[in-house]
Amino acid sequence: MSYSRQAAIRSNLEQRARVIDAVRAFFSSAGFLEIETPVRIPAPAPEIHIDAQETGDWFLQTSPELCMKRLLAAGYEKIFQICRCFRKGERGGRHVPEMTLLEWYAAGLDYLDLMTQCEELIGFVAARTDIGRRLVYQGQTVDLTPPWDRLTVAEAFERFGGMTVQQALDRECFDEIMGLDIEPQLGVERPLFLYDYPARCGALARLKPADPSVAERFELYIAGMELCNAFSELTDPQEQRVRFDADNRARGAIGKTVYPIAEPFLQALESMPSAAGIALGFDRLVMLLTGAASIDEVVAFVPEEL
Repeated sequence: MSYSRQAAIRSNLEQRARVIDAVRAFFSSAGFLEIETPVRIPAPAPEIHIDAQETGDWFLQTSPELCMKRLLAAGYEKIFQICRCFRKGERGGRHVPEMTLLEWYAAGLDYLDLMTQCEELIGFVAARTDIGRRLVYQGQTVDLTPPWDRLTVAEAFERFGGMTVQQALDRECFDEIMGLDIEPQLGVERPLFLYDYPARCGALARLKPADPSVAERFELYIAGMELCNAFSELTDPQEQRVRFDADNRARGAIGKTVYPIAEPFLQALESMPSAAGIALGFDRLVMLLTGAASIDEVVAFVPEEL
C-alpha cells in the first residue's frame, strides 16, 4: 500500500498529539482522575440510532458511559477518559466506525456547569495549540471568547425548522429537521449550546424539575459541527429501566438488535450521586483545530486502508 496519505496528514497528527497533551493538562489541573474502563462489554445502552459492534456474545462499547457512572457510584467524584469507541455502520466525512471520545463526569454538577467547563476546556486547548480566540474552519471564523451562545431546542425549531418541536415529533421528522435545517445554522460565528431537548429525546438525562417536558441535555455546535453531547444525569434506576425497555422495543420494531439490560449499571444508579457527564468527539475537535474538511485527515488509518 502507498503511505502518501499518512505522509500528507503528518502535521495534523502532530497537532492531534498536542491536543491530547492539552486535554490531559486541563483535567489534571482541575483535579480530575484519568481512568480506563473495558472496551468489550456485555450490554451497551440501547440507543435507537446507535448500533454496537458485536464481539462474540458481547459488544464493543459505543461509549464508556455506563462504566464511568458506576465509578461515580463507587465514590469517584471527578473522572475523565480518552478512549476508543465503536459504532457499527457509521462512515462519512465526520464519522468512522472506530472513533475517539473524550468523556468526563463530575459529582455535584449539572448540565449548565458543563457548558462553562466546555468553554474553559476548548479555550485552554486552543491556547495551548496556538489557535487563540479566533478559530478559522473551512472559511468560517468562529470567535471562541466566552460566554458562548445558548439556544433552546424549542427556539431552534421556531427559528430554523419551520415548525414547533411537538409538530416535528408528531410527524416523526424531528431528526430530519434537526440534521438538515437546524444544525448547519448553529455555531457559525460563535460556539452555540443547543439545550433542553424534548423529554422523549432525553436518553440518560434527567428531566428538568421546573419543566418535565424537557430533559437537561445539551449539544455543542461549532461551525455547524456537533461536538459534544451532555446531560445532567438521570439517577433513578426505575426510570432508567423504563427508558431502556422503551428504546429496546423501538429498536426491535425496526429490526435492530435488542440489547441485554445492563443490570449492574442499574444497580449502581441507586448509589450514584447527583452528577453531570459529557461526551466530546475528539476526532471532530481535532478537525476544527486543524481546519480538516474530513475526519480522514485527522486519523492515522481509515477502515478502507486496513
